[in-house]
Amino acid sequence: MAEPTVTTAELKGAKTRRISLADVPWWAVIIVVLGVYIGYAVLTSETYLKVISFVMEGVKLTLQTTLLAFILALVLGLLGGLGRVSKNPILYAMATLYVEVIRGLPMLVIILYMGFVIGPAIRDLTGGRFDPPMLQRAIIGLGFGYGAYLTEVYRAGIQSIHRGQMEAARSLGMTYFQAMRHVILPQAFRIILPPLVNNLSALLKDSSLISVIALSDLLQMGRLYVSRTFRAFEGYNTVALMYLVMTLALSLLGRVLERRMKVGE
Repeated sequence: MAEPTVTTAELKGAKTRRISLADVPWWAVIIVVLGVYIGYAVLTSETYLKVISFVMEGVKLTLQTTLLAFILALVLGLLGGLGRVSKNPILYAMATLYVEVIRGLPMLVIILYMGFVIGPAIRDLTGGRFDPPMLQRAIIGLGFGYGAYLTEVYRAGIQSIHRGQMEAARSLGMTYFQAMRHVILPQAFRIILPPLVNNLSALLKDSSLISVIALSDLLQMGRLYVSRTFRAFEGYNTVALMYLVMTLALSLLGRVLERRMKVGE
């Protein structure tokens, strides 16, 4: 009796089926299923709808603070990263001091220091002519703190580019800053895009710390709702879900941008 034979096409098909099953992002499937279930439960609950309506102003302030602080951090991180790879000892020392000191402080301490020490000091030095609002102090504190972390991201990205790229650019007559702008940084940006998005997500979560200086962000509005209604379960559930939705959206955006950057290579 002849033994059954398996063709090459059948073997490839079975292997493909196994690989496709293993490649399914089950974590994403679970999140989608839970998201649909929780979203349906929230949107059909009158209590949760009241909480969402109450905290929406806090969501706007949270997003505004996160965006402005991240822009400031991007600028400070770029300057710090250039200083960290500079051969100028003064620039290198200043950038290194900034990184080591700021990264050694909790973000909450930086926000409190900016809100209740630096802000009043500026007001006193200017004789009250310039008194930055508490929101501006919070944005500067967050941006200044995260600038130290982005400094190291930029430094790692710049140093990952082969030094021959800089030498080739300089041999073509470019100055150091022209070579950085047109040759090194565009290549480094492709590498540092994922950690930049990760830091943006972390900054979004750390923006909840501004509630300690009496700013009406998402967390503060959630606390206010709980203190008025004594419904802590629904109040803090809504706050947690909103932060989760925003961070997941940022993660998805980061993956889309990363894929487009790879396609454009």
